[in-house]
Amino acid sequence: MAKLYFYYSTMNAGKSTMLLQASYNYRERGMHPLILAPAIDNRDGENSVSSRIGLTAPATPFHTTDNLLVLVTTLRETQTIDSVFIDEAQFLEASQVKQLSDVADELDIPVLCYGLRTDFQGNLFPGSEQLLAWADDLTEIKTICHCGRKANMVLRIDADGNVIKQGAQIKIGGNDDYISVCRKHFKTGMISRRDDELLLEGFDE
Repeated sequence: MAKLYFYYSTMNAGKSTMLLQASYNYRERGMHPLILAPAIDNRDGENSVSSRIGLTAPATPFHTTDNLLVLVTTLRETQTIDSVFIDEAQFLEASQVKQLSDVADELDIPVLCYGLRTDFQGNLFPGSEQLLAWADDLTEIKTICHCGRKANMVLRIDADGNVIKQGAQIKIGGNDDYISVCRKHFKTGMISRRDDELLLEGFDE
């Protein structure tokens, strides 16, 4: 029986690197992985997934209005699909998570989702919330805060390095827009350490 997997983390923990490595492992064994990526995140182009360390692979874009069970079923008519990989899974709609569970349950194809758990305000993304509820296997991909503790939260910052507290949940960006921190430094808005002085942007008012 195929399973639905969710690999989650904060920013810059290597999610896309792990996805690309796992996809490569399938191909190395003569199998055929399908990589799906949300069209909303087109930093690397709509038809590819890239990692910070330079790995890349072709991807099929999907939109929030797509039925992913229908998409995979249709693609399977013209190509072999042994596994499905989802990049930036936090951007999935709740209904699409259930459709991916149908891919696993009805088509017997394992689905491996990689994404963020929470946004810059500490709230779950809708797609991540549903994956936490519906996935068979949950795995945290870990990275560290500048203080050395595990980073499990993310701060959004502006061009001057100030913490942004309000705004739309979805804002596509990378290292220039987000900083991964531990829960303690998420609460205080601490984003860096310079000359042994803590630079604070108070998160709590």
